[in-house]
Amino acid sequence: MLLKYIFFICVLITPFLSVSSQVKGTGPKEKSFKQDLKTNKQIRKEAREKRKIAKAEKKAIKKYHKRLQTKAVRKRMKSNRKNATRYNDNKKEFFLKKWFKNSKLFRKKR
Repeated sequence: MLLKYIFFICVLITPFLSVSSQVKGTGPKEKSFKQDLKTNKQIRKEAREKRKIAKAEKKAIKKYHKRLQTKAVRKRMKSNRKNATRYNDNKKEFFLKKWFKNSKLFRKKR
């Protein structure tokens, strides 16, 4: 008899336990499409601002470094940069420059 009552109570309580567990949401709440767009827009805006700040810092550092150099050094840096880009792009030297490389007329004065 006691066993019947315990079984009966268990059968009655079980559906209520399962319903309560279904009502509670354990995971993150679902976002609407507009909310997703809004958060993505905010993330892109923050990333853009970070890139802008980093670019400004890099530019300031470069400007300061350039200011420290003399005019001759800046000129040499510019020519070296041009040569390096040409070399990295696998481009040959200008043909007149190659022809007259050993000529006294076109030698660089240091």
